[in-house]
Amino acid sequence: MQSKNSVSLAVSPLQLHWEEDGESRSALWRSESGNAPPKRVVIGDDQLTADSAYRLACEGTAILWRGDFQNARQLLQAVVRRIENKPKKTRRKADEAPPPSPVDSFNLHRLAQSQRARTLAMLLLPLDEQYAIPLRRAPDVREACEEAYGPSSGPSVVSLREVLGLVGAHEWRKKGVEIAALGARIHPYYGVFSPVRGEYIKLVADQPLPSKTLAFDIGTGTGVLAALLAQRGVERVVATDLDARALACAHENIERLGLASQVDVVKADLFPEGRAPLVVCNPPWLPARPSSAIEHAIYDPESRMLRGFLGGLAAHLTPGGEGWLILSDFAEHLGLRTRAQLQEWIDAAGLKVDGRLDVKPHHPRAADKTDPLYAARSKEVTSLWRLVAA
Repeated sequence: MQSKNSVSLAVSPLQLHWEEDGESRSALWRSESGNAPPKRVVIGDDQLTADSAYRLACEGTAILWRGDFQNARQLLQAVVRRIENKPKKTRRKADEAPPPSPVDSFNLHRLAQSQRARTLAMLLLPLDEQYAIPLRRAPDVREACEEAYGPSSGPSVVSLREVLGLVGAHEWRKKGVEIAALGARIHPYYGVFSPVRGEYIKLVADQPLPSKTLAFDIGTGTGVLAALLAQRGVERVVATDLDARALACAHENIERLGLASQVDVVKADLFPEGRAPLVVCNPPWLPARPSSAIEHAIYDPESRMLRGFLGGLAAHLTPGGEGWLILSDFAEHLGLRTRAQLQEWIDAAGLKVDGRLDVKPHHPRAADKTDPLYAARSKEVTSLWRLVAA
């Protein structure tokens, strides 16, 4: 039976196949990143060395673990160290090359992230029909798996790295994220972007409201902005999203905060029906392809959501209404989008800018000079653009 806190999602019927003890075996394959089941699978246990595991993973051979769970965690950490410690010859060649452009740095960074993720995803764990890990010293991950995957449909196989992510997300969901502007905690679900960067929330908290009768929150995610608007006195807020996890997450957060009488969470592609004197949207900031479910909150291929919001905003504003676009200029510093291009989209949508509130991000990577994208991060500004019909 599905618990009230789990989300029922469509499960891919993909199967992982392997040979073990002279028999052909298979199980349901799970991958939040949408990776296909590995074609080559070997059985691994506590006798497998880190060097051998690293070599197999780099070759695209998956390792289905049958040893001690804690040893598997240590093996994964050892593989991480081997990825990070590149041969000196490779580092020297990189040092001698001319510095790449910002967009090249971004593409190289994404490529490295993708290759790293694929390699680390090669260490696999079995899950039984109740989501238990049938290994020595394995933690109880049943609740975390049910929250993320919904009711079990039989034995399955998943990467150790994904399991660790599930457990971490489960703890965040229980503990919540303190939101200073709310004076309360928001509890993010697995796969729903956590509002850890508070600067964009503060922008919405500081900007004077054009009206307190009605507001739309487009792409609500955890529901944090809808909750903030309601707490600021907006009588009715309609929060929209298409993602099943986001909708369930927003519902739970709104109810937990006692704001259900003010906030309606509805499934919609961008806008709900009707018009409002305030329409708020915090779209993904980078026009690139996401590689996992949670990255949809960061990456927006071809700026589709941004352009969709701008293109439909005028038709959903009441006379004299305002659209608040919360957007980082990180993409501009990376060379992925220009300010002129953004202005062209605003103009083409029959909108004009009636003001802008800016803030510098204070997250750790903005000050980390070892970050490959530090040059762009150090210049980043997050803005609340006040848009009105032209």
